[in-house]
Amino acid sequence: MKNILSSLLLFLSLLSFSQTKIVSWNLENFGKSKSITELNFIANTVQEYDIIAIQEVVAGYGGAQAIAELNSILNEKGSKWNYIISNPTSSSSYKRERYAFIWKTKKIKLIGSPWLEKKYHLEIDREPYFATFEIDKKRITLVNFHAITKNKQPETEIKYFKFLPAEYPFLNLIFIGDFNCPQSHSVFNPLKKSGYVSVLQNQKTSLKKKCKNNYCLASEFDNIFFRLNSLNYKNSGVIPFYKTFSSLQEARKISDHIPIWFEFSLR
Repeated sequence: MKNILSSLLLFLSLLSFSQTKIVSWNLENFGKSKSITELNFIANTVQEYDIIAIQEVVAGYGGAQAIAELNSILNEKGSKWNYIISNPTSSSSYKRERYAFIWKTKKIKLIGSPWLEKKYHLEIDREPYFATFEIDKKRITLVNFHAITKNKQPETEIKYFKFLPAEYPFLNLIFIGDFNCPQSHSVFNPLKKSGYVSVLQNQKTSLKKKCKNNYCLASEFDNIFFRLNSLNYKNSGVIPFYKTFSSLQEARKISDHIPIWFEFSLR
């Protein structure tokens, strides 16, 4: 009986280790404007995940420092974390931002040097940020992205994503971030035809300025796209963090987007 119990515990341990949880969050104007209290709230919200993808990190002073501080706070909570921050994107100064990844080093290993996409940097204002991670001796490459706003027609940028799998045929690409565009838009059809699916459908992820009849979410902007034959989908969802605040105005000091997450295992 003791041997059976030990085997079961080992199996459950291995099963838990083989599953990976990624969270993505557009942390509006993430930089020196975030207080220590707010950084602690963010850390508490995402600490159970294995990889954190962050968009809208301030390109100037304060952005990189805030990511380093968030990583330090996460390290105080029991697990060992590491992080990487992109160079500023090549867009005009008022749109320029950085991206960041933070990950648990016990389970996740960064492979090589992450990079901002160069081929389409003239066509895409905030070109996506690629980082390859090794999990259980298998690899994924996260493509972190923040599109131009809806009124600027983000589909004019997203249309170039259909070329990226062919540009990187040996990488297991996962597109993640704030697309400012719903997954139902026809611009995603080429990716879908090549085997990609979104983890969320009909799920709004941006916050309204005021709740109306208890509806506080505005638009279906954030998502994750993965190739169906490359991963085993386990679960996905959103974190409605705003519900812990007494008002939407207080919640929006953290961000005007809610985090989205994806749990999977690699084949």
